[in-house]
Amino acid sequence: MTRRLENKFGALGQQGRAGLVAFITAGDPDPETSLKILNGLPRAGADIIELGMPFSDPMADGPSIQLSSQRALGNGGSMINTLDMVRSFRRDDDQTPIILMGYYNPIYRYGNQRFLDDALSAGVDGLIIVDLPPEEDDELCHACLTTGLNWIRLTTPTSDDSRLVTIFKNSSGFVYHVAIAGITGTRSADVEELESTVRRIRSHTTLPIAVGFGIRTPEQVNEIGRFADAVVVGSALVDTVKSARKEGLSAEHTADRVHVFVSELAAGLK
Repeated sequence: MTRRLENKFGALGQQGRAGLVAFITAGDPDPETSLKILNGLPRAGADIIELGMPFSDPMADGPSIQLSSQRALGNGGSMINTLDMVRSFRRDDDQTPIILMGYYNPIYRYGNQRFLDDALSAGVDGLIIVDLPPEEDDELCHACLTTGLNWIRLTTPTSDDSRLVTIFKNSSGFVYHVAIAGITGTRSADVEELESTVRRIRSHTTLPIAVGFGIRTPEQVNEIGRFADAVVVGSALVDTVKSARKEGLSAEHTADRVHVFVSELAAGLK
């Protein structure tokens, strides 16, 4: 099992703060810009990176991330290119954890074990596969863990105590708690209710808990970082990419704008 996630959460614990998880879609808005954004995320303040695997039907995602997938696919985005991005990133950074997040269909088409082997060799640390629940663990989860990648589960506001027991049977790396019921980037959670839910989840697992969905501002990052081990921001980042592209900014200036925003978010945790 890769140890970057374990090392990162250990370091965050020593620093006494939550981590920032930055989500971008691989290849959005184009390969050159996307790689510039990816390479600069750690310097901007991202502790962990979630790299979205472009897919034509991202059913759990809201309009922002759906459009980011469309931009990536329209400019040649593919699983091969996504893994190549990770390989390129790893030439200069062997410490920052990278999680691939997305849907099973592109992996199935690529070939399950081929994908797992290529992801591990590229430098991926774990997977979040939105549409593979615990009942489907034979499909990919077991092979993923055997190969040496973390299998990261999603919990939701509707995950009751009995469901949490099932969810955590084959979990590793960290827990991704979805703060709201519904799709990404559409609204924000009630912080007090969220804190209570995170406390309940902790009674079922020793894994770090990252909270995402609907988090868009440094103030929200600060609030949630007081009780979560990490805070995930996604839709707000891909919206920043979209606005920069709409203004006709260069790859370098688009990446700079994203990195400035990430720095502002990270400041909320320090």
